[in-house]
Amino acid sequence: MQPWMCVFCANEFAPDADLPEVCPICDDDRQWIPTSGQQWTRLDENADNALDVAEEEPGLIRLSLRPAVGIGQRGFLVATLNGNILWEPPGFIGPSLVGWLEEHGGVEAIAASHPHLYGASVSLSHRFGGVPVFYNDLDRRWLTRPDPVVEFWSGEAEVLGGVRLIQCGGHFPGSAVLHLPDAADGRGALLTGDTVKGVMQPGMVTFMRSYPNMIPLSPRLVRQIVDRVTALPFDRLYDAFGVVVDKDAREVVETSARRYIGWATDEIIDPDDSYAAR
Repeated sequence: MQPWMCVFCANEFAPDADLPEVCPICDDDRQWIPTSGQQWTRLDENADNALDVAEEEPGLIRLSLRPAVGIGQRGFLVATLNGNILWEPPGFIGPSLVGWLEEHGGVEAIAASHPHLYGASVSLSHRFGGVPVFYNDLDRRWLTRPDPVVEFWSGEAEVLGGVRLIQCGGHFPGSAVLHLPDAADGRGALLTGDTVKGVMQPGMVTFMRSYPNMIPLSPRLVRQIVDRVTALPFDRLYDAFGVVVDKDAREVVETSARRYIGWATDEIIDPDDSYAAR
């Protein structure tokens, strides 16, 4: 019997779970449930979604499904000298993904930036011998499939080969980034999920409590995120949905945060705002 999966967020639940009326991940102001109502399905080992693979740089491969599953995040395989890390996998265990992973060295650890993007982490862990699934302790109540493979962490944790999880908070209290110290030709890179989100305008990022519902974060939490990521050496940033800040990413984060906080606190005023000019 295969695990249950919420159709909308693609987080998995145990095969014998007593399913709630609605998915707790989706029944929250950061997420949403369509007007058609909650839908559940079983994870399908034979699903034939195509896997698109793109090498972003040496040792970092982006993985995307067609059609997308759940929220539609694009995961990464991070290669280290101690094995591969699977970052933000989909709610999917079909042969296109599992077969490709087996052909490229398997998986030694699994992690994600926050509860929305854990997908079928536990099922994938079982496929690769019960490798650890890193889950932030502050977000423990959002774990939809408790299992012995889950390892709770807080603050900072080394995953493999010098690659570290850094807790930043914001989108969720345990929201994190993955720091790749050797990426970007040794200048360092961050995989940020939704903790720091790319936007349409190149050279800008943003920070939100809810992206689909457009609920902002407080200036306090934005400062907290920025303080924690800018303590790290990095020059490149990859979010969960295909946006890459290819260079000067640390400065982009700082500049974007100043802009965000300026608007949120009225320190920045539109020059055409006649009320503010009074």
